[in-house]
Amino acid sequence: MDRECCWDRDVITLADCPETGEGEEDLLSSKQQRILEKCCECPRFLDELKQLAGAVPPNPLAPVLATILPEFLRQKAQIQSLVSFLDNKTLEIRFLHELGSVLQSSVDLDEVLSVAMTAITAGKGFGMNRAFLLLCDREEGMLNGYLGLGPRNLEEARRVWGEISQNDMDLQTLAQNFRDTKLSSEREKFHDVLELLTIPLSNKDHIVIKALDGRRPIMVQGVFQHPDVPPELARLLGVDDFLLMPLISRNRRVGIILADNCITHRAITEADMHSLETFGFPVAFAIERASLYDKLQVELNRVTEAGKKLKEQQQLIVKMENMALVGRITSSIAHSVRNPLMVIGGFARSILKNSPASDPKRTFIESIVAETRQLEGVLDEVLNYSDSLYPTCDFWDVDQLVEASLRDTADALALLNYATGYSPGLTLPPVYIDFKQLSYCIRTMLLNDIQGIGSDRSIAISSQSVEDGVILRIEDHSRHITQSELDHLLVPFSEPRDLGAGLGLALCKAMLEKQGLLFEARADQQTGIMYTITLPTRKEEQS
Repeated sequence: MDRECCWDRDVITLADCPETGEGEEDLLSSKQQRILEKCCECPRFLDELKQLAGAVPPNPLAPVLATILPEFLRQKAQIQSLVSFLDNKTLEIRFLHELGSVLQSSVDLDEVLSVAMTAITAGKGFGMNRAFLLLCDREEGMLNGYLGLGPRNLEEARRVWGEISQNDMDLQTLAQNFRDTKLSSEREKFHDVLELLTIPLSNKDHIVIKALDGRRPIMVQGVFQHPDVPPELARLLGVDDFLLMPLISRNRRVGIILADNCITHRAITEADMHSLETFGFPVAFAIERASLYDKLQVELNRVTEAGKKLKEQQQLIVKMENMALVGRITSSIAHSVRNPLMVIGGFARSILKNSPASDPKRTFIESIVAETRQLEGVLDEVLNYSDSLYPTCDFWDVDQLVEASLRDTADALALLNYATGYSPGLTLPPVYIDFKQLSYCIRTMLLNDIQGIGSDRSIAISSQSVEDGVILRIEDHSRHITQSELDHLLVPFSEPRDLGAGLGLALCKAMLEKQGLLFEARADQQTGIMYTITLPTRKEEQS
């Protein structure tokens, strides 16, 4: 039998074996390794095996080899498949380890989202062409499109993938580059798609909500014929199949990832779905943690600002109390000194008037009168200063009070397109109030900064005489809030969400209560807010 096969030679050359090529020179001198790797699949070896089986007499080893060889090749292919599988799993574990280390250490929401979305679409990650992130808004009851990543057409895909291939960046560098240069532009690029990916959480029949509620990934195939996929969603995505991956953290629905291969149209496999499912748990936890951290920082800033304002108010209160104490002390001393000083000055002026010019004591009397007049001037300055520190009440006309407040706020209300009107009551008696403080309160109610402005921008003021008092009402038809929200605004710093909003109302309430005036504020979401102040007409009504 003529042998073309070289399996029985200890040493061969590249020309002797058609299965051996450049880079495999070590097999030329290793007979055993060459037989295991090359000969079993070599056509020459297989032809020689057939010749052995057909020889006369037949070689007894031929049927044995024919039986062993297919099983050997099968096991060899299986081992190669397992090696390839293990290599892929090793790369996947390394990738997940790298990804997990970033997700576990970061509390920055943009960084977490950049890493997660880059991992889904990068070739070194899961290799999907495009991905959209939808986040749950529990307060609004909506699933909102938040971020998209990937090319929108083939030309853009070639350009982006070419840049990534040339730069040869690892996953973390890719994510950092995306966050620094492309995060805002990708949001803008997919703005139209993200707006249409806003779905009510109550829409249980929607395929996306079904995946979110089911807490299991769904691989949607035959999109345009799928009964659970709305036609507008199918037209929006423009792909035959896509993958829905819910993000669940501690049984809380965080959001969902929608991924597809809109450019390559590569079929999404079960392996892709299982890999993304493993990836979904740390991403959901990292997003929730980063979101909570952002909310905590916002609340911390608000509390810090509230503490700062509270400290300023406390300092102001202490200062005002000290000034009021100084005013009371100086007023008491001045009044105690003024009475004897007036007696001394009166007697001195009387004596001076009746003293002749030649009287040698006239000079002394003139000195007494002059010094008395100087002391009286000093006392007047002290009393004026103490009066400015210690607020006082007096009888005032209600119409004058309201009209003065309207004049002071007329320009500001006109800029806001407000219409105001005052309906005075008949024969109103004078009221016993602190004019400055009441004027401040009325201006504050007219120009308050409460949220919720409606279309009817009108304010009506009216006054009405009642027994032992006058009722002043201010009806603001432009503000539409609940009574509970208004009650919060009447307590300083009870609602730190919008610092400063309604704080003037809380100060007004404190001022009016300090004067012993009855004050009531009622809110109705249809008619607006009505303030009612009862002004006393007698001093005895003051506390």
